[in-house]
Amino acid sequence: MDVDLTKGETRDIAFPEETLEQYFGGRGLGAKILWERIGDGWSEVDPLGPENLFLALTGPMTGIYPGGRICCTGKSPVSNGTVGSTASTEFAHELKTAGYDGVIVSGKADEPVYILVTEDGCEIRDAKHLWGLMGEETIKVLNKEVSEELSRRDPTRGLVKEPGMIYIGPAGENMVRNACVMTKLCHAAGYGGYGSVMGSKNLKAVVAKGWGPLPGVYAPEAAKLLWRRAHEHLIANDSFRRQGTGYGGWSTGNKFSSEPIRNWQDEWHDRRSFGGPAFETGFWVKKQWADFNCTTGCMKLSCVKAGPWKGDITDNPDYELQAYCGANFGVFDPADDIHLSALIDNLGHSGIGGANTMGYAAELYQRGILNEGDLGFRLEWGDTAAFDRLARMIAYREGIGDVLAEGTYRAALRIAEMKGMKPEELLRYAVHVKGIEVGAHGTRSDADFLAHDIGYAVNVQGGDHTSIVRDGYHEMSGSVFTDSAVVCNFARTPQELMFDYAKAVTGYDISIESWRMFNGPRIVTLQRALLLLGGPDVTWEPVKDDENPDRFYEPLPSGPYKDRTTDRELVKRRRLAYFETLGWDERGIPTKEALKRLDLGFLEKSMAKIR
Repeated sequence: MDVDLTKGETRDIAFPEETLEQYFGGRGLGAKILWERIGDGWSEVDPLGPENLFLALTGPMTGIYPGGRICCTGKSPVSNGTVGSTASTEFAHELKTAGYDGVIVSGKADEPVYILVTEDGCEIRDAKHLWGLMGEETIKVLNKEVSEELSRRDPTRGLVKEPGMIYIGPAGENMVRNACVMTKLCHAAGYGGYGSVMGSKNLKAVVAKGWGPLPGVYAPEAAKLLWRRAHEHLIANDSFRRQGTGYGGWSTGNKFSSEPIRNWQDEWHDRRSFGGPAFETGFWVKKQWADFNCTTGCMKLSCVKAGPWKGDITDNPDYELQAYCGANFGVFDPADDIHLSALIDNLGHSGIGGANTMGYAAELYQRGILNEGDLGFRLEWGDTAAFDRLARMIAYREGIGDVLAEGTYRAALRIAEMKGMKPEELLRYAVHVKGIEVGAHGTRSDADFLAHDIGYAVNVQGGDHTSIVRDGYHEMSGSVFTDSAVVCNFARTPQELMFDYAKAVTGYDISIESWRMFNGPRIVTLQRALLLLGGPDVTWEPVKDDENPDRFYEPLPSGPYKDRTTDRELVKRRRLAYFETLGWDERGIPTKEALKRLDLGFLEKSMAKIR
């Protein structure tokens, strides 16, 4: 579905089979659509202008393989490249059963609107009554409004179950650059800042309700067999099903020394109050819940039952929000962490990006660079009420919040200008890669199960821990595939099973090897080209900006990995090897030969200008 908010027009569109086979869906197809629509003018397009696109795309395996998601993408207002940012949600399945694989939104509405997609087509509806609402209230109002409207239109359907939706909170409305796209109560497409892109278009939400079947598959009997095998595998992963990532707030810091503590000044802690059992015994009210067709069920609903934050409801929280809305703020009380996580979600902040910026501000206050006069209050580590206040200020762009709403990298530049300092004096504390704030997994100990040496440095999605890099071959069949499929990384099964499943669903002649040699490199190379084109306010310099944050080269100050740090020379060697594997030159610019091999010859003119 193609929606032009400026003209108020909608139309159905389709893509050639060759394009779908080469780019699949989600992250891959999104990058291709962006090139076709924006192309050589990429550097001049303002991500928060009407020329940018907002895309919400499924993939060929969404809803059919366990653990379906939606992929949100567009030109990122954080990196000026593109990110395939995914979130688990029934919205994706409702969209598919309404007969659509995605929504492409261009232009800007004169007043707030939301989009409603059903099997009858697509409507642009008034959302002035929704603008300004926090997340919980948005869900309540839209569920009631849409369900009642659809029941009125066709009473024979009886009581209409609530629709699926993606939406933004106040942070997105006010174009906080790293604001996320929310879905359900606490699911988010958090990387890339696509909440602010929706806000720039006056788009409050996209809602879908379908009554049809999911699309047919190429080989139904094979798909049924593989479906059973996939569920058997996921059910057998008992510990993850029971605990999710919620036990990581203790183990990632204490065992692996790779958790953000006080804006990454440390990565180790021994605070047993932050262990999984403390959350489980005191706050869990529902131990497992899941989206459609997911047997993993790793989400754990929590509620604060007493004290100043009584009634706050959110996920467990998961590890990322435990880390970023807890240890990152010097907060080690589960109730405080649940409160801040719930607030971040309700405001529509990214639990990683927004919280990273808040931790950055707290360190500047600690160092006397920002003072009480700048903030309007004291911002001490561990002060939950102070971080609550700061989150609201950023969401509504009040006071210093207007500066911090630009995201960590741009805020550092603006504060340096405010204080008459050199940018590098403040960027040393900014933990980002190409504008994208880094996920809650450090590289210094080299003990984390995700983050190592070049993991973020060469990632075309910057600090995105969900697409972290190890090499330029094996990784091409990892998150590049799942983000394009579009399915959940927590529902991964052995790769042979996943690729057999993909072949049964699509009929395409695909394999692990073809994704490592062609599909994956094609998608990543296109993303790399868009990232290098950048603009208009920031353009990243090859090699110089293909680096870890400065902080990741400081020795760890405590814990079992004390004095350990990321090896600069290893990063240089592995970065070059990564470039070579993908057919890029020594500066990471795709070569003419690589572009030809990957059917990306349309990029040659743009890349020749950069070489």
